Amino acid sequence: MRPIRFAAALAGLSIALVAAGAIAQSADPFRWLEEVESERSLVWVSLENARSEPVLTGDARFADLQADALAVLSAKDRIAQPDFIGDHIYNFWQDADHVRGVWRRTTLDSYRSADPRWETVLDLDALSAAENANWIWKGASCRSPAYDRCLVRLSNGGKDAVEVREFSPDGKGFVAGGFRLAEGKQNIDWLDADTLILTRDWGPGSLTDSGYGRIVKILRRDQTLDQARTVFEADARHVSASPQVYHDAHGGRLVLIGDGVDFFNTDWYVLDDQQRAQRLMLPTRSNVHGLINGKLIVSLQQDWTWQGKTFASGALLAVDTAGMLAHQFDDKPVRASTLDEPIVETLYEPRDRQALDRDQIAVTDSRVVAVLYNNVRGSLVTFNQIKGSWLMQRYLGLDNASVNIVSTADKGDDVFYTEEGFTTPTRLMFGEGATPMGRPVKTLPARFDADNLIVEQKQATSKDGTLIPYFIVRRKDLPMDGTAPTLLHAYGGFQLSKLPVYDPIVGKLWLERGGVYVVANIRGGGEFGPAWHEAALKQNRQRAYDDYFAVAEALIADHVTSPRHLGAYGRSNGGLLMGVAMTQRPDLWNAVVVESPLLDMMRYTKLPAGASWIGEYGDPDVPEEAAWIAAYSPYQNLKPGVKYPLAYITTSTKDDRVHPGHARKFAARLAELGQPYLYYENLDGGHANGADPKANARRWAMHYVYLSRQLMD
Repeated sequence: MRPIRFAAALAGLSIALVAAGAIAQSADPFRWLEEVESERSLVWVSLENARSEPVLTGDARFADLQADALAVLSAKDRIAQPDFIGDHIYNFWQDADHVRGVWRRTTLDSYRSADPRWETVLDLDALSAAENANWIWKGASCRSPAYDRCLVRLSNGGKDAVEVREFSPDGKGFVAGGFRLAEGKQNIDWLDADTLILTRDWGPGSLTDSGYGRIVKILRRDQTLDQARTVFEADARHVSASPQVYHDAHGGRLVLIGDGVDFFNTDWYVLDDQQRAQRLMLPTRSNVHGLINGKLIVSLQQDWTWQGKTFASGALLAVDTAGMLAHQFDDKPVRASTLDEPIVETLYEPRDRQALDRDQIAVTDSRVVAVLYNNVRGSLVTFNQIKGSWLMQRYLGLDNASVNIVSTADKGDDVFYTEEGFTTPTRLMFGEGATPMGRPVKTLPARFDADNLIVEQKQATSKDGTLIPYFIVRRKDLPMDGTAPTLLHAYGGFQLSKLPVYDPIVGKLWLERGGVYVVANIRGGGEFGPAWHEAALKQNRQRAYDDYFAVAEALIADHVTSPRHLGAYGRSNGGLLMGVAMTQRPDLWNAVVVESPLLDMMRYTKLPAGASWIGEYGDPDVPEEAAWIAAYSPYQNLKPGVKYPLAYITTSTKDDRVHPGHARKFAARLAELGQPYLYYENLDGGHANGADPKANARRWAMHYVYLSRQLMD
């Protein structure tokens, strides 16, 4: 069926489904859809799913796409991602036989062999069946230095809220009478073998406006929750309070509490041996990565002046916290004669179009390892302190690659990391000891045919003249006649970068079938460090959207594609980008996948977790800031008389990060306007929208059926 006829056929049905809801509440007639599991809302969801599901799953392509996706997601020859915990390598594994997954372990030598000998320590399929629950793995934190007990995090249906239980890997079971904390959004670490430091919902008044814990307490094994001792309280208007316990190779320990003032600014406190919190005067826009030789490794997200010396945003520092606490209020700089070493040392200073990935910095016994990007091309680097100076060395590796630190050893300097490119399968590398040399350990088999594909990096000129890089993956023999079905992906927020990663789903379900794939490195991301992110914050948000439109226009001008064959995809903050793409430039696209989106930006702070993002978007309760937000908020900018592209809007009922009300209300408004759309809501999955490989394969197949119908037919 041609897209125009397909769109027309849906319009009448859409209006009928929401007619009953489009009354009464004049300011927002669809606010009732924010009631996540109310009977009325779930009936609406059921009707929408019943309308859209047959269109997508009934398409002749669906079965093959789903089978291909499931083969990718449940393949047994995937790389089992290693996690150093004590003397073992752990891995969480899912496949067709282990839908919920198994947590398992082996030795380092065994893991590096061609056929590792795995020992299952926890079977989530068996646990879910025994407890009649839908347990989704959310990780584990194991106590140092023994690593004989772990806190396992389990989510019911994929929510961010988790239940926490003490687990014995050696005993392969939960500890009788051990720590067990009911479901909630909680942050926990070990103080010692019998003591936890944590935030959670302690009762009325204990959460921030964003729904996260604001009170840090210490809980001993012999105590009930109401007996835990409070050591810190954050303001309810702040985002959260998070404790973290750091250890170095020499037995040093530092207990740090981060008071998240907003999503990007944190006040740091050191908890001393008397359990008193003392403010550490680090800049509020900074990230902490670990402890080495008693020094805290910190990356800066703002310029910072300490005792007369200025450190640039994007720099990596080593901080003597004891020295800082002793001298942070001194009027004059501490001279070298006063201390053996300076309180703050520089490991790395940023350069133009070059940046460290703030989420890819790790500390081992004697070095710091990090991922450095040069014009969105990654490499692994290491920083070693030699005779008082920090030296950077670079690992040799792939060109045009994305690099990811997988795990660092709890003892020693070993590191696992991956390298990959758009058409180069992921390979797992092992860096042994402190030498900057990596050796391939495992390589992912090719999941799609890339022999006839080429990867290019180009630049588009945004509205204000800024050059915006983008990658295009296409057939070498692609005719530049504007007919290529093209999918343009971007994110543009929270300093998260879109990198050249090997994505078998995109490769198998799109590229192999003749599609073109484009990734735009728009502002708001972290590709070029904090400044690239800050350029699109708050009142400057429109820059990210202008960047995205500039890339789309460049693809059309170069005759790669045309509006008839151009599609847009984004999720979460990228889903907001999709909503703006639809409402501001409906002329550019014939398909828009709006997944797990933020769309009602005038009310986003009133929905769970939303208040935590004020630092990114601004506060709609402040008149001046409301004016910025209202200019682009997709829900409010849907207007009568505009022809919008047929959108595929999808979310999850269990998403407790980005409220499903955003997607629901946007669809309902489209229906009220007589516009066609497809809406589908997964009942499980959470924000990740994929509780298990089968569900995730189905989700991706529905995405690509929609894209095929709109762009290839």
